[in-house]
Amino acid sequence: MDEKTATAPRRALVTGASGDIGSAICRALAAQGHLVYAHAHANASRAQALVDEIVAAGGQAQVVTFDLTDGTASRAAIESLLDAGPITLLVHNAGIHDDAPLAGMSDTQWHRVIDVSLHGFFHATQPLLLPMARAKFGRIVALSSVAAVLGNRGQVNYAAAKAALHGAAKSLAREMASRGITVNVIAPGVIAGRMADAAFDKAQIKQMVPAARAGTPEEVAALIAFLCSDVAGYINGQVIGVNGAMC
Repeated sequence: MDEKTATAPRRALVTGASGDIGSAICRALAAQGHLVYAHAHANASRAQALVDEIVAAGGQAQVVTFDLTDGTASRAAIESLLDAGPITLLVHNAGIHDDAPLAGMSDTQWHRVIDVSLHGFFHATQPLLLPMARAKFGRIVALSSVAAVLGNRGQVNYAAAKAALHGAAKSLAREMASRGITVNVIAPGVIAGRMADAAFDKAQIKQMVPAARAGTPEEVAALIAFLCSDVAGYINGQVIGVNGAMC
């Protein structure tokens, strides 16, 4: 089945849309005909450039800006979007690093990483659930990391935040499956882009990754676009790695 016939056009919210993976996700969903709300906070100008690109290519997209760690602000922004109807696709891609060995990690480093990934998941997801349930359709995908599966030195906060999404997604999938709502997690490995390029050189990647290369944002986005389609309705409560056989 062709991807464009696999799903009807819907409204999608992508958190953390200004990064490399977030941008690829927005492009992939827009290519399926969905109206994409590209969320940003600190990098609104980058998100706007992405939206301009999508619109120039014939897609539908808008920038939405709010602080995902602020529950009140998040709810107000999302409820204003819901005035136009349900948002039935959510990709919670937002996440940050603030690395340090746990013995030297500050309270601020611990909390800010968990605030964005884990509390942000709650703030983005909870207001959308009843509208999805009334529509009897929903697709929720959360972005985790191979660090949540294997662990990684200096990333206890990041791995904890991402691993918590695994349990949250599995539990929420059980709560909402009878309403036609799926909840899955994607756990990428080393993905080419600004963050990976700053952390690893090609020799390190070849040693770390059995596939001997970094993945691409488009490879991650392709899987997410499929999980958001009508034909993926029986894939639910899963944690799926995109990591070149790292685990």
